Order: sequence, then C-alpha cells, then structure tokens
Amino acid sequence: MSMQASAENPVWTDGKRREWLLSLLPVLLPWAALALVTATGLNGFWWFGFVFAYGVIVPLELLVGEDPTNPPESAVPALEADPYYAWIVAAFAPLQYAAFVMYAWAAARGGLGPIEMLGLALSAGFMNGVGIANAHELGHKPTLRERWLAKIVLAPTAYGHFVVEHNRGHHVRVATPEDPTSARMGESFWAFWPRTVFGSLRSAWALEKERLARAGQGPWTPRNDVLNAWIMTPVLFGALILWLGTSIIPFLIIQAIVGFSLLEVVNYLEHYGLQRQKGPDGRYERCKPEHSWNSNRVASNVQLYHLQRHSDHHANAMRRYQALRHFDDAPQLPTGYAGMTLLAYFPPLWRKVMDPRLVAHYGGDLSRINIAPGAEAAIRAKWGAAPGAKA
Repeated sequence: MSMQASAENPVWTDGKRREWLLSLLPVLLPWAALALVTATGLNGFWWFGFVFAYGVIVPLELLVGEDPTNPPESAVPALEADPYYAWIVAAFAPLQYAAFVMYAWAAARGGLGPIEMLGLALSAGFMNGVGIANAHELGHKPTLRERWLAKIVLAPTAYGHFVVEHNRGHHVRVATPEDPTSARMGESFWAFWPRTVFGSLRSAWALEKERLARAGQGPWTPRNDVLNAWIMTPVLFGALILWLGTSIIPFLIIQAIVGFSLLEVVNYLEHYGLQRQKGPDGRYERCKPEHSWNSNRVASNVQLYHLQRHSDHHANAMRRYQALRHFDDAPQLPTGYAGMTLLAYFPPLWRKVMDPRLVAHYGGDLSRINIAPGAEAAIRAKWGAAPGAKA
C-alpha cells in the first residue's frame, strides 16, 4: 500500500511503484507458454495466457485485497513527471508485437488441433484485449507520440476507432441512454455486445466526419483519425499473411474478436445501470464519481493502469494512471475487473450480484436508473415494491 506523508514520514512514496511493472505481465506470459510447450511437447499450454487471466488473477483479486489510499495533491506533479511510469506504458507496444508475431508463427507452423488452436487464439486475444487498457492510457495523453502509440497497440484487435469514440463520444455521453458504451439495467452482456460494437463504430465515424467537415474537408483523408488507425490493421495482418500464409487468417480474426470483446465487457461493467440526471434545462448533469463503478483491487489495478479508479478518470481524463484517486462516494464493485468480466458472461449470476447493488445505490428509486427498453416492466415488478422504491 502507498505510504501517506506524515510527521514521521514527510516524503510520500508510491508503495505500488514496483508493482506497476506487472502491467507488462500480459505480454510476457506468451513466452512462458512457449517455454512450457517447448519443454513438454504439450500444445495444450497455448491456453496458458487465457487460463492465467481467469484462473490466477481472479483469485488474486480476492487474496491480495484493496488499496484505497491516494497520493497527496502536493506529490502529484512530481509523480506525473517521473519518466519511470511513462516508460512502463511505452514498453508495452514492442513487447506486445513481439509476442503477437510469435503467436502467429505458432498458429502457422502446424501440428495444432482445433482445441489447441482455440487456446492459442484466446490467449492472443486476451493479451491484445488487455492491451486496449494500455491504448486507453496513451490515447488520453497530450503528446502526438503517445496518441500514435495508442493506435499501434489497437491494430491487432482492428479497433483503432476506439480512441476517437472513447475520448470524444463516451466521455461526453457517459452514463446516459445515448451512450452506446454505457450498459443498461436488464441488458445482458450478450445483448450489449452488438449495440456497443456497431454503435461505437458508427459514433467514431460520425464524430471524425463532423470534425473534418468543420475544417472544410471530407472524411476520405489521411487526417481522418479513424482511417489512419484502421489502416494499421490490414498492414499488420497483410504482412503476417505474406510471411506465414493464409492459414493464419482464422487465428487473426478470432483473436481480434476476443480482444475487442474484452474491452466491451469492461465497458459493460464500468457504468452498468448508472445514469446522469437531467436538470430543468434538459441538459445532463456533470459526470460525478457516483456515475462509475469502481474497484481498488490491487491485483488487477496494477495490470490495468488504475482503470478501476474509473470515476477519477472521468473527472480528470488527462490525469496519469499513477495519480488516479479513490473516491469514497463512488459505487464499488464486489471484486476487480477480472472477476467481474467473468461474472458478466453469465447474465443470471450478474443480475443476482449487481442489480441489488444498483438499486441500493439509488435508494430504490428506479426512475434514476438507466433501464434497458423492454425490461422496465420486469424490473419494476421485481424492485418496485422494495422499501423506498419509486416507480
């Protein structure tokens, strides 16, 4: 845990300083898988990265516990200026690409059965999906180098439009029915998936088309940040296919879908059912800590650049990960993102765990919850009679 400044300890230090290196674990696990396959001859070890994510990280979230401490504001300028943290983020992309090329080589060399190939694709997709957290951190930053590096990290998942939609779409519409990436109460992840995937794509294109139109340009230009991010994917995939052959195409497609689906299941849980209210002028209130689900679970936070301190991220999008803060008034998830994504795949379990927390967060007032169209009657029938509930 972080040490707070005091009379006995006048200099604040980041107690998670070394643990932040664990954010590189997803791009190092593939080499452990390769070593295990080489040492044992068992291709089943290509499942290693995917199994590690849910078989190791989920229990660790519960065992390691939480860290709700914040850096004092006096320490933030030096903390954000420390190049150590920036180098950790920048190191992800080259390690990611090295591991991705190795995975593609393993897919092309033959000798893998369908189940082993699936494990390979799922592990590669997990790695590149976690990489979107890296792209998220980079894409919010002011330097051109960081924003381009975000696009490079997104290329393996064919999700380059994420930077445009997330920064200029989601951050404006978050926790409203108009946001395709804010999940609604009563909406399963499997129903949310097509709405957010295709809604985000349409939103990103519309936002960039509008931006270019204000500059007197059409959308078909290299300055289009959706197009120049998208082009990286066919270049990357094309180079791998030219080198390794067309047999890797199914691997490339499956891992990309798995990767961007991991992003979308995180989107699903971050704002589930939460809703900003409209004022008398018809405009939504400012985004507050109460409009994001948060978690201080250390095991997943150090791998996701404090993404689970999501409320502070929405309040201060330019704030670097090492300085993001916990807010006491933010709604808290029962575990970290790894455990919650696993839960989201099973809608009955998700509703059993999350719906009571959501209703309690709003004091039983269902009118303040972002409810999925078509689910209102069932939700009101179940929760409308709760103490303090309002229809």
